[in-house]
Amino acid sequence: MNDMPIHHGRYDALIRQAATLPPLKTAVVHPCSPETLRSAVDLKAQGVLDPVLVGPRHKIRAVAEAAGISLAGMTIEPVEHSHAAADRATELASTGSVGALMKGSLHSDELLSAVVGPNSRLKTERRMSHVYLMDVPAYDRLLAITDAVINIKPDLDQKRDICQNAVDFLRLLGIETPKVAVLAAVETVNSRMQATLDAAALTVMSARGQITDALVDGPLAFDNAINVEAKRAKCIASPVAGYADILLVPDIEAGNILAKQLIYFAGADAAGLVLGARVPIILTSRADSARVRTASAVLAKLVAAGRKETGGSA
Repeated sequence: MNDMPIHHGRYDALIRQAATLPPLKTAVVHPCSPETLRSAVDLKAQGVLDPVLVGPRHKIRAVAEAAGISLAGMTIEPVEHSHAAADRATELASTGSVGALMKGSLHSDELLSAVVGPNSRLKTERRMSHVYLMDVPAYDRLLAITDAVINIKPDLDQKRDICQNAVDFLRLLGIETPKVAVLAAVETVNSRMQATLDAAALTVMSARGQITDALVDGPLAFDNAINVEAKRAKCIASPVAGYADILLVPDIEAGNILAKQLIYFAGADAAGLVLGARVPIILTSRADSARVRTASAVLAKLVAAGRKETGGSA
């Protein structure tokens, strides 16, 4: 018997909120696989996105015909290949012609290289980072994990940007003061463990205003970051431990393993965005369910709308 807890539907409130907003015009970059093309069509039908398909016209039409996908009402921006699609989509976003980017059937590095390229106007003073917003059935709130996708081994300054990106993101979603747990293998500072030194520094940086609008504490181990009983058993005095909204991981390996364990062992859904550019960037995977693809697009829509209201970035 499968004793996996059922989903709590924590994306539902965000989906309802996004439904009150007009579709977000989004460049779908090189949508030359059935999965990415069908996702774009479905998101248009749901009123979440207003997609602009950026890629080789003949390939897009061939994929649609082979998969039985109707392109009625879809806009195609024709280019020759995936590199050109990334460059053209970045140009469309730089000029305000679209409000978000969505990865199609090209590699993430190819898209992100165009975003940070010399001709791009999408770069900000922040380092770009990825955040998963996870609906974990066993946890009592949505949980952000960062960065499990882009930054391989971030240094202290990069972790500060990664942290602030995630904080600003959750604030746009309505969490006024997110609680950030800076993860390590242990909850005490150890001079031989760089992750604990970075965590302690980030905690002080938050107290000194170098990270704003959040409660940041670390080092914290995973168990006491998300479990009150584990926190009590280890006598940890912390406003974050047991109640984390954001888990800031030491490096991409720890983050990727943690996120996939929650997906495959704990039945979590993992919607995600790239933050730190002037527009939100939706990175989708072939393994993503339709629900996760919709939730990721909804997050982009809410972030874009929130930035317009505040004039800020995340």
